Amino acid sequence: MRPGNSWISREFRTENLFVKLQAYAILRGKIMKCVVAFTVFGLALGSLTAPAQTPPPHENHWDISKIDVSKLPPASAQTDVTFDKDILPLMKASCVRCHGAQKPRGGLRLDSAAAILKGGHDGKMVVPGDSTKSLLVAAAARINDSIAMPPKRRPRPGGPAPGQAGAGSSTNAPAGGPGKGGPPPKPLTEEQVGLLRAWVDQGAK
Repeated sequence: MRPGNSWISREFRTENLFVKLQAYAILRGKIMKCVVAFTVFGLALGSLTAPAQTPPPHENHWDISKIDVSKLPPASAQTDVTFDKDILPLMKASCVRCHGAQKPRGGLRLDSAAAILKGGHDGKMVVPGDSTKSLLVAAAARINDSIAMPPKRRPRPGGPAPGQAGAGSSTNAPAGGPGKGGPPPKPLTEEQVGLLRAWVDQGAK
């Protein structure tokens, strides 16, 4: 083979290899673009076809099954008990200061029958027709310290015991007075809890 022909042959092979490498690089780039496109398409399709994730139901932190409802006062024998006539005055005196329209604790309002039936953050508080399954009744009866409404006060060190007036304090102030500086709301009496039970047992209307 002539020396000139050998040089031309090597140059041709080198140029051919360069063309192949360039073609391979272009092909590889196109393949990567296709992979990315299919990945994005798959994720988008999956988000459209996947079932919607519903949030878990709110856990009811007050479990009526763990409360001894046999300690409840008996239901009142009064008939035709209505919220506006019989129950609302009790709620205003003992409950509405913490569970009224302005920032009700636990999202629970006790200033209307509809609000009571709606419940709060801890779920339903009343089961119409069954006061023994109604958390509101158990809370108002204060038969369990963890759910007592109003909450049972703990004695302060060196202070008067709960239910006892301190020196210079007045016991004639109305329960449930406005503002944080007012007297603490008075718990419902057994007779009042019995009336609340009768309202629930009669359908909570």
